[in-house]
Amino acid sequence: MTEKVLILIIALALDIVFGEYPAKLHPVVYMGFLGKFFDKLYTSKKNNAIAFFLGMFSLITEICFWIFIVFGMNSIKIYWLSLILKVYLLKASFSIKALYIHVKNCIVDDEDELRKHVSLIVSRDVSKLDKPRLYSAAIESLSENISDSITGPLLYYTLFGLYGAIAYRVINTYDALFGYRTSRYEWFGKFPARVDDLLNIVPSRLTALIILLFNPKRGWEYLKRYGGIKINATYPMSAFAGVLGVSFEKVGYYKFHGRLPEKDDVQRGLDLYKKVIFILISVVIISCMVA
Repeated sequence: MTEKVLILIIALALDIVFGEYPAKLHPVVYMGFLGKFFDKLYTSKKNNAIAFFLGMFSLITEICFWIFIVFGMNSIKIYWLSLILKVYLLKASFSIKALYIHVKNCIVDDEDELRKHVSLIVSRDVSKLDKPRLYSAAIESLSENISDSITGPLLYYTLFGLYGAIAYRVINTYDALFGYRTSRYEWFGKFPARVDDLLNIVPSRLTALIILLFNPKRGWEYLKRYGGIKINATYPMSAFAGVLGVSFEKVGYYKFHGRLPEKDDVQRGLDLYKKVIFILISVVIISCMVA
């Protein structure tokens, strides 16, 4: 077994058993520090060119910083110490158990409690959503984040090792922090958002293909109709909705045909999630073995 495969298997096992690191020990918590610094430094955002440059400069510099950290780990002569640090960093690049738990917490009847849990996993305003649309938001987040939180980092780890996984996670974190079309971040977050779009073209479609295995006919029907609504996110979402036979709706943006989800559909979504993750992990491990 190569070191690359060993690191991957240990990191996956740790995440599946223990979930996320505590916030103070989580590397992703500290990603985006340059972007946050420039965001506070250049608060006016009145000059689009300067805002764009600062967003681009901070992202590129931060990628270089984390790549330098990985390079330092590779330079450590004590094998077991180098291995532990690499496992620690790789495990931080993806999230399997935490995503499952956050969505499982949404299997509740009380609308206020449901709204609270859904607000933790989506960026949209949930204050006026009814229960079916809250359940919809939870399952949408589950399906979309398979690509962003799992397929993406594992794919780039397979292709480029720890350098690829960490660079992907930095870019995805910047998009999550700054990739919004608001007066504040329209230009500052434009470069991170576009790079994130580019990097997720393959993971989103690969995730959708794996999801389709569990109901190819209906999943493909939804994918053809709704996959292109967004450049990446609606590919796994539409396939997931098709396999489950439910509608997803983000008010004012999109609505898939079919009935809106009920509480039991959240558990069905989690069951599908586990099957998709099993296949994805198997493919990644085999790919790393033969690479």
